[in-house]
Amino acid sequence: MLVFHIRRRRAESFALAPVGALATNAFPVIGASAPVSLLELFLTFLKIGSVLYGSGYELLAFLRRDFVERLGWLTDQQLLDAIAVGQVTPGPVFTTATFIGYLVAGLPGALLATLAIFLPAFAFVAVVRPVAPRLGRSSRLASLLDGLNMAAVALMAGVLWELGRTAIGDPLSGFLALGALVALLRFEVNSAWLIVVGGAIKVATCLV
Repeated sequence: MLVFHIRRRRAESFALAPVGALATNAFPVIGASAPVSLLELFLTFLKIGSVLYGSGYELLAFLRRDFVERLGWLTDQQLLDAIAVGQVTPGPVFTTATFIGYLVAGLPGALLATLAIFLPAFAFVAVVRPVAPRLGRSSRLASLLDGLNMAAVALMAGVLWELGRTAIGDPLSGFLALGALVALLRFEVNSAWLIVVGGAIKVATCLV
């Protein structure tokens, strides 16, 4: 009975550990270089999800600004890995958020990041749906969206430059980047295939 009681107490302590971590807003860090707060993780992705639109590729700019520069939870290389996972896996590019959440805070982080980045979209749809036909005929809204598109392109270009300097560190990487760019623009190859082929080539060169 004593042995059973001790084992039961240990099992209860293990089961309650994640709950206690959530309550104290702390979690053992998996891939981060700075302490991770689950509440701040949730609020950061909630903020990012509130300002994204369209295909969501401007997500890259916000991710680097918040998770690499401001919070220090990711390196540029880890961010690149997360972007690659978001491209290869099925579904929207927002799945990058799930991977980042898991990378820095395990399963609770993945769940919170996914919920936070998708939650604003559902809320906005519910609010805008009744007036959507009227908004579609608004010339002022069209002008606003044109401006947002230009800002999003500028954000993505800036992040592309910064991450490109991290990713392209040798002649082979430069050749792969150039080849992928030509395949993407000239032949419109699916980006997932470009990532798979690029990864395979780099693995093959490491094994030689």
